[in-house]
Amino acid sequence: MAGNLELLETVLAKAGAEGRSALVGYLPAGFPTVEGGVRAATAMIEGGCDVVEIGLPHSDPVLDGPVIQTADDIALRGGLRITDVIRTVAEVHRATGAPILCMTYWNPVDAYGVERFAADLAEAGGAGCILPDLPVEESAPWRAAAAEHGLATVFVVAPSSRDERLATITAAGSGFVYAASLMGVTGTRESVGAQAQDLVRRTRATTGLPVCVGLGVSDAGQAAEVAGFADGVIVGSAFVKLLLDAPDLDTGVAEVRSLAGALAGGVRRDG
Repeated sequence: MAGNLELLETVLAKAGAEGRSALVGYLPAGFPTVEGGVRAATAMIEGGCDVVEIGLPHSDPVLDGPVIQTADDIALRGGLRITDVIRTVAEVHRATGAPILCMTYWNPVDAYGVERFAADLAEAGGAGCILPDLPVEESAPWRAAAAEHGLATVFVVAPSSRDERLATITAAGSGFVYAASLMGVTGTRESVGAQAQDLVRRTRATTGLPVCVGLGVSDAGQAAEVAGFADGVIVGSAFVKLLLDAPDLDTGVAEVRSLAGALAGGVRRDG
């Protein structure tokens, strides 16, 4: 089975043609269990997400906040293996037909085997990988394997990235560009939002790829705000927190579906 880069591109383009941002949800595999994670990620799509990222939990998730770190720890304590991550991608894609990406640190991919990982992800119907800690300069082996198997290689840019660096990163990527910017502590969100908007503007100046923003969005109002300047709105911790706080899996899955619906309404809101 070929990879689904083309499906990802089509879904993102369709959102743009509808005059809205795409809604991208994130959930780590194996959380709260492998089967529970499949149910929750499927509910995200059913609720209104256009794309889902399945995280590959890592023992040293330096770029993740405490909510996702907690979920990763639960998954790893449950004995999660990379094959379970691939299976999660396969089952969610099969159930929904939506583009499913894997978000992972580089070390697990390298240990599993670059060609093997790309082949297995494509066979599962995966659309590609988001690799937040893989430097572009060291990415050629992965990009070759990804291209062979029809997978997107999504790189992450940050407000600290200079324009020249943005051009280097976006030239190497495919699918979309992940613009990372944290909301920060209470009272700084307005300025951080402006920073994210500037990052999107600077990134778009270097590429025709869609630019999707992960900005700590947790409700429809924030989704609408980010949708005002980004091609996609990425939501992770808010979904994870619902599952962490839910009294049982059925309740958590229902709340995830409901939040996806609210966020989908947000990215479609005018203004």
